[in-house]
Amino acid sequence: MVTDWTCFLQLRRGIRMVEKLLSPSKSDPIADFKEGVALLKNGYPQRALLRLRSAFECEKRNPYYLSFLGLSVARAERKWDQALEFCEIAVQLKRQEAQFRLNLAEVYQLAGRRVQAIDTLDAALELFSNDERLKRARSRVEKRRSPVLSFLDRDHLLNRQLGKLRHRALKRVANENR
Repeated sequence: MVTDWTCFLQLRRGIRMVEKLLSPSKSDPIADFKEGVALLKNGYPQRALLRLRSAFECEKRNPYYLSFLGLSVARAERKWDQALEFCEIAVQLKRQEAQFRLNLAEVYQLAGRRVQAIDTLDAALELFSNDERLKRARSRVEKRRSPVLSFLDRDHLLNRQLGKLRHRALKRVANENR
């Protein structure tokens, strides 16, 4: 008896959720956006896409909606061109928002365009040099070079110091070639 009642309540909640998702857009775009971002962060890009599209339909020129819609399109549907277009428009509309560049870089990375992702993050780091999110994203995208002394562990003091020296030298050469 209790099991039947529990199943009934769960079914009823599920039906309400589906009705809410499928109902014509009478909802608040800000609430849809917030829920879409939360779903995206929690690994539900398909469900996030519905919410973010709903918010986008209410305000098509909102850069926040565009940027996160682009990210969800990339994650859920793998439509790289459409996702890149949304993210790039968002960056053009509001250049001083670091999160938009993070989203654009992630779309590039998901599309297999690692070089463009690194370029986007490097350009963003020039604008927002103190943003830790950009620094973390840049280090995740970047491929690590092999240790300078391959017969020693990567964490060995010599490899760490020589690696830093190699990095500075390569950076200096790159700056001189510009």
